[in-house]
Amino acid sequence: MSVSLVILAAGQGSRMQSDLPKVLHPLGAVPLVLHALRAGRVLEPARIVVVVGHGGEAVAQVIRAEDDTIEIVTQDQQLGTAHAVDQTRAALDGVAGDVVVLYGDTPFIRPETLEAMLAARMQHDIVVLGFDAADPGRYGRLVVQGDALDRIVEFKDATEAERAITLCNSGVICADRAALFELIAAVGNENASGEYYLTDIVALGRARGLSAGVVRCDEAETLGINTRAELAQAETRFQTRMRAEALDNGVTLSAPETVFFAQDTYIGRDSVIDQFVVFGPGVTVESGAQIRAFSHLEGCHVSRGAVVGPYARLRPGAELGEDVRVGNFVEIKNAVLDDGAKVNHLSYVGDAHVGARANLGAGTVTCNYDGVFKHHTEIGEGAFIGSSTMLVAPVTVGAYALTGSGSVITSDVPDGALALGRAQQQNKPGLGKRLMERLRAAKAAKVKG
Repeated sequence: MSVSLVILAAGQGSRMQSDLPKVLHPLGAVPLVLHALRAGRVLEPARIVVVVGHGGEAVAQVIRAEDDTIEIVTQDQQLGTAHAVDQTRAALDGVAGDVVVLYGDTPFIRPETLEAMLAARMQHDIVVLGFDAADPGRYGRLVVQGDALDRIVEFKDATEAERAITLCNSGVICADRAALFELIAAVGNENASGEYYLTDIVALGRARGLSAGVVRCDEAETLGINTRAELAQAETRFQTRMRAEALDNGVTLSAPETVFFAQDTYIGRDSVIDQFVVFGPGVTVESGAQIRAFSHLEGCHVSRGAVVGPYARLRPGAELGEDVRVGNFVEIKNAVLDDGAKVNHLSYVGDAHVGARANLGAGTVTCNYDGVFKHHTEIGEGAFIGSSTMLVAPVTVGAYALTGSGSVITSDVPDGALALGRAQQQNKPGLGKRLMERLRAAKAAKVKG
């Protein structure tokens, strides 16, 4: 049976005190809403619909960048969760199978939990995800009779006896599409908040002879983000989990608490990650590489045996071959470094291709930007670039060619050639001493004055 995924992402999130829609605040360097989306993909949904509201165009832009086949619908007025899901009625019209409803501000739902909910649908018409809360607080309560879920009661509407229940509602629901929208049509708003609660479909369904069941998960999976403090707590939880996974997968973390991951960071076994390393989105580090202290990586690929840092920055489009060396205070952007290439000190390499075993001396800069356009630099295999060489792109330095230190290279260098691009040195006897004496005298006069 096919599955459709509905993600509710229309809330304003006023408690975040932000102009940015709540679901776009980053967790693990990825907007919150993408965590829910990527978790739901394990179900291989035939259709995905995201409900947006506050800041809807900004949310839609992020969703489309992730997958432009996802359908976006707008909830103009926030009248409750049942009303939000009802906005997807037309988008899912005629679609057979189940609908799973997730929330864009609840990032920790595990794929395994969603699979368990689908399995439970074999026994129940409606399946709700619940959790046993250490402090139930203002969560909705799940009222069960034996193995069956009887109804869900929102805290505002609960009796004292119902508030004593510790089995709480996560809000995540799975049901047959036709039954879901039939029940939503019957939901009213006669409650303390005057909203249309999606949770009311359980009692409505039971009254019509449908069965409802509960799949339980750890409370941590249901953590919703409503404030900056909760976002910070979620980031701590996320990083703790990612560090544990890396260690379990055979990665050495010299000081785990100082390493920060993005949601999609991949690091191969036997890699070594030193202290204070930050991974942004889109990073792959293959087995046996080393990322040394105080380095920042995003949108890059590091091959086996490469060493990066300390104090290095790899920006999007950086591709490092095997056994590449990128040293301290080096920045690589949109550049491919073939196997064994070295850029060890104080250099910038952008929009470039560096051949195998080429060596770029300290202070090398590919001058790739003319103020309007970016230009490419090609450095051949085995080339040696002298310290403080400025390579003014577009330019090619051939295989096994050399550039003299301090050169400004504006023309192509043939294979095996030596290029010198600096002014001839001139020595002025005694001028240096006389100039310094004059400057010191001027300084002394200024101090006296």
